[in-house]
Amino acid sequence: MANRLLLEIVTPDQKVLSQEVDYVAAPGALGEFGVLVNHIPFLSALGIGNLYYKDGGKVFYVFVAGGFAEVTGQKVTVLAEVAEKAVDIDVERVQKARERAETRLAQAQDNVDYARAQAALRRAMSRMTCYQAGRKAGTC
Repeated sequence: MANRLLLEIVTPDQKVLSQEVDYVAAPGALGEFGVLVNHIPFLSALGIGNLYYKDGGKVFYVFVAGGFAEVTGQKVTVLAEVAEKAVDIDVERVQKARERAETRLAQAQDNVDYARAQAALRRAMSRMTCYQAGRKAGTC
């Protein structure tokens, strides 16, 4: 593990991933960040988006929404509210969620309804992007 990071992704329900990798990029709350081995330690809140990691020349994608990432010199720990590997994303479910969110956006009666519908739409779109990126990389 001299030149590799241990990447662990955990949700309240399950351990999504525990693997040695070459590189990790994640959607921080203030923007995307990338991590190589021996990175300076830090803690970041996560936004909604796609985490990706490189292992043996291949790129793998994981949809994440909310939570935190802790980086040490040899390890990246992601404690996410939601995390789903691109290979595990159900495209039909994502399309239905997107359609529901778009309908709710059109019918929103107040700012709270609108904000919730926007967040649901953003999650659905990010999941779809994650799935498509994984297919394009050949890792789905």
